[in-house]
Amino acid sequence: MGGDRATRLSGQLPARSRLLPGEADFSPPDHSSATVTPRRRRWILRRPETLPEIDHLRLKAVLVHCPELDALTTHVRSFAQMLTERQGERLPQWLDAVRRDDLPSLHTLAAGIERDRDAVIAGLTLPWNSGVVEGHVNRMKMLKRQMFGRAGFALLRKRVLLAI
Repeated sequence: MGGDRATRLSGQLPARSRLLPGEADFSPPDHSSATVTPRRRRWILRRPETLPEIDHLRLKAVLVHCPELDALTTHVRSFAQMLTERQGERLPQWLDAVRRDDLPSLHTLAAGIERDRDAVIAGLTLPWNSGVVEGHVNRMKMLKRQMFGRAGFALLRKRVLLAI
């Protein structure tokens, strides 16, 4: 109801009254086909060789106009390569490259990685992981959430034992 009133009032205003002084000649450039939206972040996250040609061309058009996004793309793909190819020994060089660029959000990530550098290098290098344990913990938490406020500890204990 209130939204209808606002729409009607806005429609009654002359178009020029909605512009700031000096904005009458301004028309924003149309980059609708080349903007990176949250749904198109896959342009950066996918392997470049698996990206469809049209998406590759659109990404290239965006990167030409935005050097920060170009640097971000380079760092993300480099980190993904370290992760998939288990090249943890490259982490110090990657951190240095991130610090050289003016990307505050990546600086925050780099600072977090730096605090636990040895563990991150081990995680990027060694074949072992704690995925199985994390899966069990996640399942136990789900059971606990399902049972919250419904029954006592005895039933929760039975469900946990049966889930194992």
